[in-house]
Amino acid sequence: MRVVIVGAGQAGAALAAKLRVLGHTGEIVMLGDEPAPPYQRPPLSKAYLLGEMEEDRLWLRAPEFWAEQGVELRLGQAVTGIDPTAKTVTVGGEALDYDHLALTTGSTPRRLSAAIGGALQGVYTVRTLADVDAMRDEFQPGRRVIIVGGGYIGLEAAAVASKLGLDVTVLEMAPRVLQRVAAPETSDYVRALHQAHGVKVLESTGLNRLVGDDRVEGALLTDGRQLPADFVIVGVGITPNTHLAEQAGLALDNGIATDELGRTSDPAIWSAGDCASFPWKGGRIRLESVGNAIDQAEAVAANILGAGAPYEAKPWFWSDQYDLKLQIAGLNIGYDHVVSRKGEGDAVSFWYYRGAQLLAVDAMNDSRAYMVGKRLIEMGKSPAPQVIETATDLKPLLKG
Repeated sequence: MRVVIVGAGQAGAALAAKLRVLGHTGEIVMLGDEPAPPYQRPPLSKAYLLGEMEEDRLWLRAPEFWAEQGVELRLGQAVTGIDPTAKTVTVGGEALDYDHLALTTGSTPRRLSAAIGGALQGVYTVRTLADVDAMRDEFQPGRRVIIVGGGYIGLEAAAVASKLGLDVTVLEMAPRVLQRVAAPETSDYVRALHQAHGVKVLESTGLNRLVGDDRVEGALLTDGRQLPADFVIVGVGITPNTHLAEQAGLALDNGIATDELGRTSDPAIWSAGDCASFPWKGGRIRLESVGNAIDQAEAVAANILGAGAPYEAKPWFWSDQYDLKLQIAGLNIGYDHVVSRKGEGDAVSFWYYRGAQLLAVDAMNDSRAYMVGKRLIEMGKSPAPQVIETATDLKPLLKG
C-alpha cells in the first residue's frame, strides 16, 4: 500500500513517522514544495530570526532519518493536480499513483494587496524559511520597521526587532492587540510588555496604504498620519491551502473538511494540520498550532491503517516574546468571564470560564498554572472561580 503525503511540514512529517512506528511497511512518499527538509516553523520568528539558531537545528529530523525509515522525500516540487478517479497526484510532470493520499498542505500568510503597496520591495511575511532569510539583513540597529497586525506572529517579530535595537511600530486595526484570540487581561499584559521595551503600539489604527516608488518608504494611516519605514512586516493571519483539494472536488468548510477520523469527502484522501477542519463539540474547528498538526497527523496515520479512532483535539499553544513565555491551554470560544491568578514573581494566569465551566488558561511565565489548567480542561474538571483565585496550591485540584 502506497501512502502519498502532500506537504512536508510538521503534520506531514508526523504522519510519515507515525506510519512507520505503527508498522506500515508499504511505500511512503512525502512531497514538499520547499527545498528544505521538514522543519519546525515557530523558531523562525524567534530564535532563528534573532540569529540564535542555525538552519539545521530547525530540521525536525536529520535528513538521513527519512532514508533510514524508507520515506521517499521529494523536495522543491509542487503538486499541480490530483485525480481522485485515477488515484494519482501530478508532481514534476509525473502522475504518481496512491492508495491513500494525505493532504498536509498547511497555510499561506495573508498579504496586503498590490493596490495598497503590498507588492513593494521591503514588505515581508513570516511563514517559511525563505521568508525569514529574505528579511534577516533588514534587522539592523536604528532602522525603522512597521509591523501590520498585532497577533502572535506580529508581536513575536516586534520583540525580535526591539531586542536587535530597531525602532518598532505595531499597527493593529482592532481596539486591542490579540483581540481575536485573547481576553483584555492578556492583551493588556502583552501591550505593556512591548511598551516597556520601547515598541510603539498603535491600536484602533488602520492602514490606508504603504507608500514608496519601488521600495516601501512608509505607511499612510487611516487617520491621515504618515509614518516612515525602512521595511514592513505583515502579520494579518493565514489562509488554509485548499486549492488542490478544491480542484479535486473535495468538500471544503473553513479548510479541507474532514470527518472525526481525518478522512475527507473522498474515502482515499485524508487531511491534517493547519489546512484541515474537523468536528469538535458539536461544531467544526480548524486549529493553527504545532500541537494539533502533530496529534491530528498521528491520528490520521493510525486511521489510514484501520484504527477507526476519532481524533480528540486537546488544544494548546505558546508564544515567546522577550522573557515572556505565554502558554495557552484549551479554547476560550464563548467565554463570559475571566479569573486572574497571581503566581510567583511576575507570573500571572488568566482563566476563562463560560458560566461554571473552565474553558481555557493563558499563563504568563507560570508553567505550573498552565500544566494544572491543561490537565483540568482535559479531565473535564472545572474548579469554582474563587478557588482558582485563592488556592495557595493548584495541584490538589487535580485530585478533587
